[in-house]
Amino acid sequence: MQPFTKLTGVAAPLPLVNVDTDKIIPAKWLKTIKRTGLGIAAFETLRYETDGSEKPDFVLNREPYRHAEILIAGANFGCGSSREHAPWALLDFGIRCVIAPSFADIFFNNCFKNGILPIVLPQEQIDLLMQEATEADDPTFTVDLEAKEIIRPRGNAPLPFDVDAFSRDCLLQGLDDIGLTLAKSTKIDGFESQQRTGQPWLYRAVA
Repeated sequence: MQPFTKLTGVAAPLPLVNVDTDKIIPAKWLKTIKRTGLGIAAFETLRYETDGSEKPDFVLNREPYRHAEILIAGANFGCGSSREHAPWALLDFGIRCVIAPSFADIFFNNCFKNGILPIVLPQEQIDLLMQEATEADDPTFTVDLEAKEIIRPRGNAPLPFDVDAFSRDCLLQGLDDIGLTLAKSTKIDGFESQQRTGQPWLYRAVA
């Protein structure tokens, strides 16, 4: 997993509440177990007409937001089913940070496990960021995970944010669940070696 330390990129405003995982990635795309190739389907029903053409009013279809790496969203983002394809689709599109007043719990945790930083801020701060992302000539923000602050355009004062210490450390080091396990490989090997000596019958091949 790619480490997340400091991200500088375009922030797209998505002032919708209760954006569920079916909106983020429709169920028909859940047949794949690959994490790549899903970006084209991110927000499919919001981005495309039934004939496949882009909806010109949707924010991610407009410049400069079609290159967004940060998404500023409404409350209860990622609600609905627990599909891990939702963060996969966002990441494949290019979004590595979602800022919202609240998230669905499972989606929130899935983000950390897939290299996306979800940030919770009060609604008044979300409204402020939405306005800046909409009105700024260059809606580029910097999210500094080490300093735990969002650097805004126009030279405005940075906004601090809180994040769970363990989740922050995993993102900074680029460690998902597999990475965390592999980080303890020396201890695992030592345990297995000791067990193989003390309980050899556990390691006998079954005829």
